[in-house]
Amino acid sequence: MTGQDVTARRGHRTAPSGPGGPARVARELRLRRTVVVTLILSGIAIVLAVVALGLGKYPLTPIEVLEAVFVPDGGFATTVVLEWRAPRVVAALVFGAALAVSGALFQSLTRNPLGSPDVIGFSTGAYTGAVIVIIAGAGTFVGTALGALAGGLLTAILVYALARRGGVSSFRLIVVGIGVTAFLHALNTWMLLRAQTEVAMTASIWGAGSLALAQWSQLVPAAVILILLVPAVALLAGPLRQLELGDETARSHGVRVEPTRFAVLIVGVMLTAVVTAATGPIAFVALSAPQLALRLERGPGVPILSSAVLGAVLLLAADLVAQHALGGAVPVGVVTIVMGGAYLVVLLALQARR
Repeated sequence: MTGQDVTARRGHRTAPSGPGGPARVARELRLRRTVVVTLILSGIAIVLAVVALGLGKYPLTPIEVLEAVFVPDGGFATTVVLEWRAPRVVAALVFGAALAVSGALFQSLTRNPLGSPDVIGFSTGAYTGAVIVIIAGAGTFVGTALGALAGGLLTAILVYALARRGGVSSFRLIVVGIGVTAFLHALNTWMLLRAQTEVAMTASIWGAGSLALAQWSQLVPAAVILILLVPAVALLAGPLRQLELGDETARSHGVRVEPTRFAVLIVGVMLTAVVTAATGPIAFVALSAPQLALRLERGPGVPILSSAVLGAVLLLAADLVAQHALGGAVPVGVVTIVMGGAYLVVLLALQARR
């Protein structure tokens, strides 16, 4: 009996021969794990959506919810599901995915689990732009959206410019972002203290981050913008993986490092700014979702697709807690801050142990 026969009888598989054989097997395993994780998370998101559509002062069973969605008859249950509750549920799914993708982009770019728009200051910059617009009396949805987008982009450009000396390092980008965030927090507080009481209350309530006012009229344009950003994310995914290996390696593979880095900044900020314009700043989803997805997939880099689905699950779950588990409705941003703060403490403890 030959050695190959013994190996076959013991049930061992030999690695494919030829160049790239083990690497190809590793890629297939990673792809398979990504598909499995994404499918499981998608199933959880669907279950949570059905539960969210059925909960409220007019409770509905899952069967009634599915009938209202797929076989609408124009009755009261259809109105409750499609007109009253569906915009909030869809907003949680879409905006949670957008925040998570933004976090995945920045964490891949900085090669640091703390590199998210919450920490670097881009979310705060978007909030600053929106506050300026609200105080100026142009706080319509379009005005707030433009203000948040402008504030986020200007903050990104400022952080990039301050961190760029001698090339942008990940550590310098995070440190500069933390400093800019502290300055913007102080600026926001000063503006709210100087504003009229009614305007300050409006800006403060909006700044808590809430999905309570989600309507189709606001959700559709925001969702269209986010969908238009999907091709940009897909185009940047490959070069971003090369940047994770280091600037020199990326250059040797033909990646234009600085233009790619700046493009990632702009796309990530736009994802965050659109969500901030529609809901106010919702913290820590962008920070936690990519790292949790990374641990689920156990891959070499921060996954974008599973991060998006997990972000949708986290924000919808947080909104369910905010609506039904605290004895009264509270802004979802309050829940995500508590959840994200606990996650951040655990993350820092793990980093310290390493």
